[in-house]
Amino acid sequence: MLEYLAGKYDVIVIGTGHAGCEAALAAARLGGRTLVLTISWDNVGLMPCNPAVGGPAKGHLVREIDALGGEMGLAIDHSCLQVRMLNTGKGPAVRALRAQADKKQYQRYMTRVLENQQNLAVRQAMVESVKVKDGRVQGVVTQTGAFFAAPVVVLTTGTYLRGRIIIGDLAYPGGPNGYFPATGIVGSLQSLGIRLGRFKTGTPARVDGRTVDFSKMVEQPGDPHPLNFSFLSPPLTREQVSCWLTYTTAETHRIIRESLPRSPLFSGVIAGTGPRYCPSIETKVVRFPDKQGHQIFIEPEGRGLQEMYVQGMSTSLPEDVQIAMLRSVAGLENVRIVRPGYAIEYDYIDPTQLKLSLELREVAGLFTAGQINGTSGYEEAAAQGLIAGINAVRLVQGQEPLILKRSDAYIGVLIDDLVTKGVEEPYRMLTSRAEYRLLLRQDNADLRLTEKGRMVGLVDDRRYQRFQTKLALIGREKAAWEEALVTPGHSGVRALLAVKGSALLTKGGSLFELLRRPEISWHDLAPFLPESITAQQDSLLSEVREQIEIMAKFEGYLQKQKAQVDRFNKLESRRLPADLDYLSLRGLSTEGREKLACRRPEFLGQAARMSGVSPADLSLLMVYLEQRRRAKAAKKKEEEDGHKRK
Repeated sequence: MLEYLAGKYDVIVIGTGHAGCEAALAAARLGGRTLVLTISWDNVGLMPCNPAVGGPAKGHLVREIDALGGEMGLAIDHSCLQVRMLNTGKGPAVRALRAQADKKQYQRYMTRVLENQQNLAVRQAMVESVKVKDGRVQGVVTQTGAFFAAPVVVLTTGTYLRGRIIIGDLAYPGGPNGYFPATGIVGSLQSLGIRLGRFKTGTPARVDGRTVDFSKMVEQPGDPHPLNFSFLSPPLTREQVSCWLTYTTAETHRIIRESLPRSPLFSGVIAGTGPRYCPSIETKVVRFPDKQGHQIFIEPEGRGLQEMYVQGMSTSLPEDVQIAMLRSVAGLENVRIVRPGYAIEYDYIDPTQLKLSLELREVAGLFTAGQINGTSGYEEAAAQGLIAGINAVRLVQGQEPLILKRSDAYIGVLIDDLVTKGVEEPYRMLTSRAEYRLLLRQDNADLRLTEKGRMVGLVDDRRYQRFQTKLALIGREKAAWEEALVTPGHSGVRALLAVKGSALLTKGGSLFELLRRPEISWHDLAPFLPESITAQQDSLLSEVREQIEIMAKFEGYLQKQKAQVDRFNKLESRRLPADLDYLSLRGLSTEGREKLACRRPEFLGQAARMSGVSPADLSLLMVYLEQRRRAKAAKKKEEEDGHKRK
């Protein structure tokens, strides 16, 4: 097919899922002339699986995206049907927001934002190849022969790469929700020497809500008080739509077990590795044979719509089996399927081929983000898309990339895990993956990352002013608590401590010190303040209260973890030379030498987390870096002495 020059851009983003939307918006907002290409303009911000955002660790990611100037938090606040704070009985490190989305409204919001973004052109097209010359990206070619030139391309193709839909014995090429798969571009990537793998994910059936008997289920309402993901969203009182809880039964399990010979998961039809943390219902029944019932949540897909999502019953069983097993569940006896569940196999790239900026090491200007990197989940995709979009523009502008450390953000943990450790199954963000999770809470994402977002140029004046106001209020409020003193004879405090079953004071101290007691809350002690500094700041009051209470109750733990971070950063910040010849470095273990030469970590701390790199290997690298530093210093001194003699 004859090619023609269709346009020149700074950045081209391929795909408009959650990664693509964030990448395109970030690139355009940072001044890059950006083009976003998508198989279908109707699938912008598509939620082909669970119509929800957030949850443990995932909610942290959304808050971080928002603090850096991304769009996902604003989009879900605009379109949510229900919002809840999870893990409220646990510590602040694992508390997390989760919102049920009106998926069509979410798509309309994201589409409108993309269409109205300056510096951003949108186009529906199927990309067939990425053009590369002398190891550098030149642009992309579409199915119709259009060549779009750009020095930087961001691939966010999700689960579309050679996608294959599987329902029982039926298998056919396809992307999520019946869209076309992307096939031509796979050969282009392989020709560049990019290593690909094969993963699998799945989704449950959607059912007609008019055929569900909710009286047999347990209602799951949203939280009554206003909750938001975005630090910019005003407190809103929403009309919340409930979800519903039910359980599988012994009959459900019997139907599934008898149908296993027809399951593509167990017959060998599916070759790709599936997600461990979101298994199919048939996998759960096989893996836990003694379990009486598995939780099933019936979740709305949109306000005023009858289509319902059957959370917990992801499956690729034949359609007739899906109907039978659904109708064995309490409340679903007469259910009617709107869309059957299915599995989808797709190609992903081995993320150990990436730099921490998400640029491929061997192809300058080619970035990847989202499920193409072996992750699962909308939130993980959006986080990568934001970082890829930022770094794409910074590459064009000749600036250093934005690299978030593991001690900075869950986004840093996510990207470091992918690039340093690789993936053997679809990667899901978990709070347990973050070693500094007490510092990386969702409530302080803005305090951790807004300055970084401002530095790269994504945080606008409105957001930054709100952030500075909040910082000032926290400082003033904390000072007020520390300066408010009480004595053992204070009658009000004595009465409060007696009611709370807390030990009476034996000496005077500040209200801040008293707030450290686990049984005492901010609300208990606020009446004893001479005047609450935040009394007139209603929009920020709850956020400031939360920070003051966490500071008081976890001060010792926070200081200990900050000390750990300081030690971590000393190792982490030592950059490894890009030209270091690991194969000739004597003393390294054979496995360590091979792994380091293949993956080429950028920092010493990154090398320390690689499997196969031993403590002895790490010690040798540290000695080598010190010798190299001394040699450079000696050479520089020799040159300076030579100049002086002249």
